[in-house]
Amino acid sequence: MKPVLYALCLVLPLCGCAELQKQDKAQQAAPAKPASIPLAQLLRRPGGYYKDDGPDGPPPVDLDAIPDAQPKPEPLNPHANDPYVVFGKEYVPETGFSAHKKQGTASWYGRKFHGQRTWSGEIYDMYAMTAAHPTLPIPSYARVTNLQNGKTVVVRINDRGPFSSGRMMDVSFAAAYRLGFAESGIAAVEVESIVLPTPAARARSAAASDSIPVSAETAGIYLQLGAFSSHANAESFRDNIRKQLAWLKQPIQIQKHGTLFRLHLGPYPNRGAANAMAEKIRAELDFKPLVINK
Repeated sequence: MKPVLYALCLVLPLCGCAELQKQDKAQQAAPAKPASIPLAQLLRRPGGYYKDDGPDGPPPVDLDAIPDAQPKPEPLNPHANDPYVVFGKEYVPETGFSAHKKQGTASWYGRKFHGQRTWSGEIYDMYAMTAAHPTLPIPSYARVTNLQNGKTVVVRINDRGPFSSGRMMDVSFAAAYRLGFAESGIAAVEVESIVLPTPAARARSAAASDSIPVSAETAGIYLQLGAFSSHANAESFRDNIRKQLAWLKQPIQIQKHGTLFRLHLGPYPNRGAANAMAEKIRAELDFKPLVINK
């Protein structure tokens, strides 16, 4: 009998001592609990868990095959976009969809929150393409780009956070894997919101698309900035160009030619003037408009 058990037998009833002996034998015979499969093995790369929050075993899905979130018009959650306070800091979420493009540090969260409710009330799935952001609307969509490797994913914002100093966004484990920073835990990223047209705007676009005359422009030399099969896409592109070229004084006209909606800028008195403007636009937007003669 082990010394410790013997000492206990002196003060415990016989049945208690026997029970302790049985427990000791059972503990010696019990197999060791299998260790969790390290993330390095799952990803087949050196490294380990980030804060012990990775999968506790093989992922139930093929992480490489998880598709991006598919942006679609959704009404804002009536409760997830109110101002709130965390750790003494007040956050005021956006209550409308607007352009948002910022760079900062992103991290990810995994199985410690897997299956729990997100800020939106939905259940968090670490294998879905979702993310948490302090102020972007819930729900909304954003394109996240890892600035170190150029990898990009589209995520659906359905949660709040992160509230750690210096972090801009928390993405799901699946998104972090696709972005290539599941092991390191953090990455320098660019977050750009995806703004979808509202139902009213889509209705206006549909009504306008049939009424755009081909003859609205007079003959002359123009710059063609783009051509789209959808009037809504042409309108969205025109809005983005206007924001990026705030100095532009001329209107960007949308012309319907056959099945395409073309964005034209002009007219210009000659090709030299048109080429000069095309070069100026190329210097700012990294693409050169096409010079056309109508």
